[in-house]
Amino acid sequence: MAATEKQLYNNGASSVLYTDRRNFYVDPQVTKELWTDVAPFTTLISNQEMRKVPDPTFKMFEHRNPWVKQLWMCNSDTDNIDSDGTTTTTVTVNEPSNISIDQSLKGIIAEVWTTGYGSKKALVRVQSVNSATEIVVTGLWTSTGSDIALANDDIFLVAGNAQGEGSEAPDAWSDELQVVYNSTQIFKTPLQITGTLEAAVLRGESSELARLRRQKAQEHKMQKEKAFLFGVRYGGTGLGEAGPDGTPDETFADGVALDSDGNLVRTTYGIISALENYAISSGDDQNNFTVSSSYAYGDFVDDMEKVFQYVPESGVKRAFCGAGALGYWSKMAGASGIAGNSGWTVSLGDMKRDSLGFNYRVLETPHGMLQLIPTPALRGPYNKYMAVVSDENLFHAVYRPSMYQTNIKTDNAFDGVKDQYMSDEGVGIQLIESHHLFKITA
Repeated sequence: MAATEKQLYNNGASSVLYTDRRNFYVDPQVTKELWTDVAPFTTLISNQEMRKVPDPTFKMFEHRNPWVKQLWMCNSDTDNIDSDGTTTTTVTVNEPSNISIDQSLKGIIAEVWTTGYGSKKALVRVQSVNSATEIVVTGLWTSTGSDIALANDDIFLVAGNAQGEGSEAPDAWSDELQVVYNSTQIFKTPLQITGTLEAAVLRGESSELARLRRQKAQEHKMQKEKAFLFGVRYGGTGLGEAGPDGTPDETFADGVALDSDGNLVRTTYGIISALENYAISSGDDQNNFTVSSSYAYGDFVDDMEKVFQYVPESGVKRAFCGAGALGYWSKMAGASGIAGNSGWTVSLGDMKRDSLGFNYRVLETPHGMLQLIPTPALRGPYNKYMAVVSDENLFHAVYRPSMYQTNIKTDNAFDGVKDQYMSDEGVGIQLIESHHLFKITA
């Protein structure tokens, strides 16, 4: 290089700060990431009870005490309830899922309410049961003091039982355990660099392999986050004995999915998808809510009553939400309050840091506290979604624990490194009615 190209001194003093001698980097080994807390729901699941499942498709028992909400509905509109108990009435009823209309109902005391529990009409005792849709009752009390007509959709609400002196024990009723199931899902997140890049000394990160390992670990966690939120269970396991046709037993499979090489693929159910498919959109057990522009403070109170009807010991539930959902509750906590309520507001606390490592704000309700936890996975069409979960009814289902697999390259001639993160995991979701989904359209 000619001396004239770099003149170091001019009249004995430095005149130019040359580019190739400058150190531009405040900290050449530090790279700032846009997202740090990328997968709070997966963080929660990973810190729940870890259960080593014996099969990629795993089953769980559930039980719902039928005596909590025992009722049936009137399906006839011409019957009268006798006020003094001297005359029996045959009533046609339907058979709801939480109670069996059978001989075990003999002696049951039931209140009769109008549709929607508008008013109490009568008190009756079940004398006998003719069939699964027909009971015989006698009136013990009526609101009018005289015979009172039944109407279609009147509610018979169980209020104990009364047996005769010296009577034999009535038929016993029993309820069954319910079974739910899910599958684990195989997650693989590979990384690959050449031998030349591995050996290079770099700014930004001293080791490209170390940087990629950290980046891919985060990506792997985000892939699980999306599956644990949005996944829909599909595909068999290929395990088990062959069936009559010689093919593997696809026990509990909703279908068979294959990759391009003909390998079985299975997916896990996520909490939001499970709620969208199995949650109830009305009634006392509602756990799927839509928050529209007409949403009033009274709606908020009523909805939170349903959210907290199965109250956790702590009185606190976690709510994973998109930025739009968090913004909605922030606006409702502002001066304007909830629409149509003349300044009624909700109380929303400052941002805090959970011990598990994610941020949250506390939304106070008349029935309990919601931890609002923003998650980057709830974006786009899910920006205004909020999934309220009961920790005690979620667990981390692990068939094969997460591992970092090294040297997985199939071409030994490749001069470089190929590794991957691999997990075979899913979410155990139990008692779906204890979890709730809010979709904000306002």
